[in-house]
Amino acid sequence: MPGAIYAEGLVKTFGDVRALDGVDLDVPQGTVLGLLGPNGAGKTTTVRVLTTLLQPDSGRAVVAGIDVLKHPNEVRRSIGLSGQFAAVDEYLTGRENLQMVGQLYQMTARDAKARAGRLLERFNLADAADRPAKTYSGGMRRRLDLAAALVVSPPVMFMDEPTTGLDPRNRQQLWEVIQELVGGGTTLLLTTQYLEEADHLADDICVVDHGKVIARGTSDQLKAQTGGERVEVVVHERDQIGPAREVLLRFGKGEVTVAEHTRKLIVPVTGGAKLLAEVIRELDVRGVEIDDIGLRRPTLDDVFISLTGHAAETGSEDAVEPADAKGGKGAKSRQQQKETAQ
Repeated sequence: MPGAIYAEGLVKTFGDVRALDGVDLDVPQGTVLGLLGPNGAGKTTTVRVLTTLLQPDSGRAVVAGIDVLKHPNEVRRSIGLSGQFAAVDEYLTGRENLQMVGQLYQMTARDAKARAGRLLERFNLADAADRPAKTYSGGMRRRLDLAAALVVSPPVMFMDEPTTGLDPRNRQQLWEVIQELVGGGTTLLLTTQYLEEADHLADDICVVDHGKVIARGTSDQLKAQTGGERVEVVVHERDQIGPAREVLLRFGKGEVTVAEHTRKLIVPVTGGAKLLAEVIRELDVRGVEIDDIGLRRPTLDDVFISLTGHAAETGSEDAVEPADAKGGKGAKSRQQQKETAQ
């Protein structure tokens, strides 16, 4: 039984570039899928196909039990979308923007007004509610766009790098909103450039590169694929690298990596904190003075580097798409809301 978001063999090309090259996804209801990958990997293109903003060249997609290609209008009634760029009407106030979205989805004027008020409070926009959106800062517009995506409490949400441009406090606030939504049964596909965001929010993670899913699993499973624990030691003097290496070889489970310019030694280990205590004691017995020592576990950044060859990048994504497909994203999303309501 397919999940709330299902894709099979999605292919999308732009000229000679294959932006999607057979993407498969299956997101169970009430869970969060984190879509990670380098810039241009195909994350945003995937979101646009699943939300009916782009048609794939081939493949199949089902969202909320509805075929995306056969019944796009029905899909739009069942989803919320927050893209990389705020899609708000800058001449309307924050309150008017949210009320407009509610009424486009056939909420009564009274219900739309009440919903707008609650969302303005939740996103710390109440004080600016009656100012035109063009007077908002970039972060405020971002929060208003997120609020607009939540007006109708859709069963399936797509958030494409939703916290880009938000300060840490507002990012944390959005994380809490996302957790509330998912706790209430909403299914979420989240693309993000913040690895700790996926680590914190996602039940499962898909890593995409060059339009293909190259790894999938929970955060812990992906980290385990990258490698286990390691002990990292920074010795006080370079002439202590040799004795320290001998100690690490004794306790380690592989080769010792040495960076002489930073006086750092790294070795894979098993045994956790108990083994670390033994390493510290042996270094002390050998008279090795250390500046730093620690037991490190893989991070999602390590996963990124292992799978793609470089760290996660910031900035706009999917640069291979033509300008008209990319630049009109937000406007098209809001326009399709209007078409759906009509």
